[in-house]
Amino acid sequence: MTPSPTQSRITIDGAQGEGGGQIIRSSLALSAVTGTPIRLENIRAGRKKPGLLRQHLTAVRAAAEVSGASVSGASVSGDQLRSSVLEFTPGTLQGGDFRFAVGTAGSTSLVAQTLLPALASAGESSTVTLTGGTHNPWAPPTDFLQRCYLPQLAKAGPRVDVSLTRHGFYPAGGGEIRLQVQPQTSWSGFELLDCEPTFTPKVTAIVSKLPRGIAERQCDTIRRKSNWENARYEMIEVDEPTGPGNVVMIEIERASVTELFIAHGKVGVKAERVARSLLKQVRAHLGRRVPVGEYLADQLMMPMGLAAAQGHTSAFRSGPLSMHSQTHLAVLKVFLPIEIDVQEDDDVIVRFRPQVA
Repeated sequence: MTPSPTQSRITIDGAQGEGGGQIIRSSLALSAVTGTPIRLENIRAGRKKPGLLRQHLTAVRAAAEVSGASVSGASVSGDQLRSSVLEFTPGTLQGGDFRFAVGTAGSTSLVAQTLLPALASAGESSTVTLTGGTHNPWAPPTDFLQRCYLPQLAKAGPRVDVSLTRHGFYPAGGGEIRLQVQPQTSWSGFELLDCEPTFTPKVTAIVSKLPRGIAERQCDTIRRKSNWENARYEMIEVDEPTGPGNVVMIEIERASVTELFIAHGKVGVKAERVARSLLKQVRAHLGRRVPVGEYLADQLMMPMGLAAAQGHTSAFRSGPLSMHSQTHLAVLKVFLPIEIDVQEDDDVIVRFRPQVA
């Protein structure tokens, strides 16, 4: 898709749907890829701290740099913290070597989510270094990008590798990830409808500036409660940590898709309780017998939508869609000439098709 400077500006109400950062990220990504100018109003109006926070501002500035966009707004809006209105006019997509700092523990993964559709559609390869949070409770960690999302994105065409250079836990941040993007101008459709009966579980517990015993107790709890004889367990102590933090993850690897479930340690909450809560979450997913979990469902919508806009069909099967996902679907329909069919029964099937003339 190439930019069209004559396209009319689309106005997006940032208070609709989940009313948070998802609308910002999806709108910026689609604006950059399609060359459609946008005006975002009521940005994060439903949040306790409305307007652009540092993570969202980084996404705006990063999207502007990779798409040659101009950014403007009214007196208390535009390219600045707490802006409630933003006008984004994209130019030409470009690859290259980029570096963006989110600051604090703002999610590097969510900034990457904004950039990847544009960089994957550019005419040359890119390298992106992002500093900030790599593991915080309100965003998918770098591990999710590596193991779950990017292998699926490759089915649509683009090849992206991500490496974790330095961990950054909430609230200290200070982490760093590096993305290498090989673009693909032609997007392909794919399906994730069947749930293979067999899977390989892996449990990973990470501690930063905390006793290794926390990770050991989390792994031991899951080992005793799950009875997964073929499970792999790994305990990681972060080298040169920037701040304290703990996360435990369970990876469910199937032939066609890998899912990752995450729980973060909290002050005053026992390691065993964190592990049991995570295992409960995984059992609920396994009980649904669907290939795609809640967070991966949200991530799949962008590449499947872009493939549909180029004439290819895609579909996935999941559990009930989150408000994030429903908002994402609404934004995709605004930008792309596609049809989206959501079939809800015991589980949910979402199909993406080219728009019928």
